[in-house]
Amino acid sequence: MQRSKTVLLPQRPSGRRALLGAAGLLLALPRLASAAPAASPAAAPAPAPAAPTPAALPTAAPAAASAPACHPATDWAAFAARHIQPDGRVIDFSTPQQQSTSEGQSYGLFFALVHNDRATFSRVLAWTEANLAGGSLAKQLPAWQWGRKPAGGWGVLDANSASDSDLWIAYSLMEAGRLWNDAAYRTLGREVLAQVVREEIVNLPGLGRMLLPWPKSVASGPLWRLNPSYMPLQLLRYFQQADATGPWGEVTDNTLRMFGAVTPKGFAPDWCAWSQDARAFVADPQKGAVGSYDAIRVYLWAGMVSEKDPARKMLLLSLRGPRQALAENHAVPEYVDTVTGQIRGMAPLGFSGAMLPYLKALDATDALADQVARVPGGRAAPPAAGAATPPVAPLPYYEQCLLLFGQAWLDGRYEFGRHGQLQTSWRTLCRPNRPA
Repeated sequence: MQRSKTVLLPQRPSGRRALLGAAGLLLALPRLASAAPAASPAAAPAPAPAAPTPAALPTAAPAAASAPACHPATDWAAFAARHIQPDGRVIDFSTPQQQSTSEGQSYGLFFALVHNDRATFSRVLAWTEANLAGGSLAKQLPAWQWGRKPAGGWGVLDANSASDSDLWIAYSLMEAGRLWNDAAYRTLGREVLAQVVREEIVNLPGLGRMLLPWPKSVASGPLWRLNPSYMPLQLLRYFQQADATGPWGEVTDNTLRMFGAVTPKGFAPDWCAWSQDARAFVADPQKGAVGSYDAIRVYLWAGMVSEKDPARKMLLLSLRGPRQALAENHAVPEYVDTVTGQIRGMAPLGFSGAMLPYLKALDATDALADQVARVPGGRAAPPAAGAATPPVAPLPYYEQCLLLFGQAWLDGRYEFGRHGQLQTSWRTLCRPNRPA
């Protein structure tokens, strides 16, 4: 399928502002159910559900009595109960299509690995293969969007893959293979990675090899659209080690070059482009220079880069904008003009979760404390004795993902090593705050 250089893959990631504005559609937490045995990574495709239904979470192994209760922002049990169906489908209820995306499935795999939840990992993987990858991730990259079809029924809404999700899926599988000593997961992860190299990396004229947002079969010059949030440095470092003869060293160098070029005021854009005529990074032809719901992940990923990574200091310097804005008593902005530095709007709570690793990495102690207090369950002063505590509405899917990534890292649940390896704290997992 051919597209012109200015045609956008149908609005992935599905209008972040719209995704965060309908928390009222979220379902109530169900009771926890018993765990099913973990299936093999090559589980046979299961029938797709006819409609989204409340998920049932497998009961985790009994936690030690001394284990701390889960911080509300890192309560994997609550997230899984709300958003993951028994068959492994991760649902974003705040969208009209009641959609599932390859992004959501990839995050589900990662969080399940971080929390040593093998049963959920297996189910999320099985649903992803059966419904997004034609039955085999070894042969086909997953479609990015699945949900209610306009004419009725359920199925794939857009068959194009999304490279950020593909990277997280490959990474989670390969690290599951290592941490759980499962050769099948490791092999499948490498097979996904090989497809990424074939389908989503291209040699850009005047730059070199670079990761495209979607397969090269639907991309063309002379302006090559790129998404900075799709390229976490720690994942690129990991693939650089795992696939030493592959393109990842060059992709990493070009990604760092991109960050230096598109952040003149210290803010990352949602999208940018490489101009093969100008031999330079330029503003995106469709989205311009705005930084918002995609770009917030750039700061999240950068804050979690290992202190031993030689590019960490320069990367954080390139992304100095949010820290400066907070130091000037601005709220975390919802939108930024990355060329002028003009900010507007107050970001949703999930953005504060994404800021936590970033501010910690910059030793911005006061700003970090302010953002910790802002997130649900933050360490703000408790209400006065006898004061009523208003109910807190559950946050939408995307905000919860940002909070899970940021707060769990800040709480020491996981970190990334020098070469991107996942380092977990399975022995100190929190005791779930189970619903009454």
